[in-house]
Amino acid sequence: MSIKPTLLIVEDEASILRGLTDLFIFHGFDVESEMDGQKGLNRALNGQYSCIILDVMLPSINGFEICNAIRQQSQIQPILMLTAKNAEEDIINGLTLGADDYLAKPFSTSELVLRVSALIRRSGLSGNDHKLTIGDNVSICTQKLTGISFEQEMRYTRREVTILSYLNQQKAPVSRDELLREVWGYKSTEHLDTRTVDIHIAKIRKKIEKDPKFPEHLVTLRGEGYQLISCQS
Repeated sequence: MSIKPTLLIVEDEASILRGLTDLFIFHGFDVESEMDGQKGLNRALNGQYSCIILDVMLPSINGFEICNAIRQQSQIQPILMLTAKNAEEDIINGLTLGADDYLAKPFSTSELVLRVSALIRRSGLSGNDHKLTIGDNVSICTQKLTGISFEQEMRYTRREVTILSYLNQQKAPVSRDELLREVWGYKSTEHLDTRTVDIHIAKIRKKIEKDPKFPEHLVTLRGEGYQLISCQS
């Protein structure tokens, strides 16, 4: 007997919450939910969930605060944020605080299920702990999600380490679409509207580059994609 994935949805619009709950139960999930931000945070910090869906605008505390608090406790927990359509600042804030992905309202329910399923599938990635060495000044413990960058201690999310590990294995530049397929787990990237790759790359550069505006290790090759220039011990 397989164990159902467990989902926490924090959404204050009753009609949307009911629809999402029914949707994911239909797709084989166990669903817990809260309409209040503080109650949602309490559940998130004290429960075990395959994925957490957070709305941005919530009573008590907002989705950004919840996301930030979760990341203080866990760098591994998959998080997807629901943002307002074309709310660029919300998208950037959510991903910067550690959300793995976002979806703008109004959204396709099939796309939401696809993205949540992809997050859960990729969160199961594991392996022996090893040190990823990038240049002379950056080293990362890939399972502990910690490292040293220019003599400063750094914490990484599981998504950031997975991106770096994947890029480190490739000898050629990796396109944005390839990252979405191989790291995020999307089976198809056609018509997929997301800036999550760009924002994650920017976050990583702030952690591994001496000057993120002029990257030396995580470089962009115009028309080809991203490449990690590193040496691994």
